[in-house]
Amino acid sequence: MLTRIDHIGIACFDLDTTAEFYRATYGFEVFHTEVNEEQGVREAMLRINGTDDGGSSYIQLLEPVRPDSTVAKWLDKNGEGVHHIAFGTADVDAEAAAIGEKGVRVLYEEPRRGSMDSRITFLHPKDCHGVLTELVTSASPSATTDH
Repeated sequence: MLTRIDHIGIACFDLDTTAEFYRATYGFEVFHTEVNEEQGVREAMLRINGTDDGGSSYIQLLEPVRPDSTVAKWLDKNGEGVHHIAFGTADVDAEAAAIGEKGVRVLYEEPRRGSMDSRITFLHPKDCHGVLTELVTSASPSATTDH
């Protein structure tokens, strides 16, 4: 079962400038930063609120660290803006399998490591009315560290 909007992913050219905009304009502070080499991005998670299931909702800012990354290619084509929406679930494996059985293409055969040691997979945007959709199982709170 999907339990929350985990995050909205926003592709940007300059992570620091974009994070400062969200801080100055909306008061959102950076909760966590990391570089995901596999995905070729530097990212910042801006925590919006906690949720009933113990997770949180975030804005995720994504800056490519190499020109061949998916986000770099997306920015070249679309410019800055909303890249994807992510829904939280207690079991990304089971949720991806159930959604896949409904005819939606799941992009990763096995979930991968995502932000803050979460487990993630994506659903094909052509099967989701043009929206790249991510499924996320958050790491246990004790495994998540602030940066």
